[in-house]
Amino acid sequence: MSGPADCPAGVCVTCSDQAVPMTVLRLVEPDLAMAGTGGVAEEVSVALVDAVVGDTVLVHAKEAIAVIAKGGGDGQA
Repeated sequence: MSGPADCPAGVCVTCSDQAVPMTVLRLVEPDLAMAGTGGVAEEVSVALVDAVVGDTVLVHAKEAIAVIAKGGGDGQA
C-alpha cells in the first residue's frame, strides 16, 4: 500500500490508532506474512509473534503484536 488513497475510507487499517485482527494468509519470509481482513490483504511483519497460516493476529502499524486465535494451519504457503 502506498498511502491513504489506497486504503478503504481513506484510513489504513494498520496505521490507525487501533490494532485490528487479521488472518495470516501465507508466509512470505520468516518474519513477513500476507494477512487479510474483509477481502483486503497486505504484507505485515510477524517478527514479534509465532504465527502460522490460518492464525488470527492483532496488527498495529503493519506489525503483528499478538496471536489472538490459532487457525490450525501448517505454516506453509
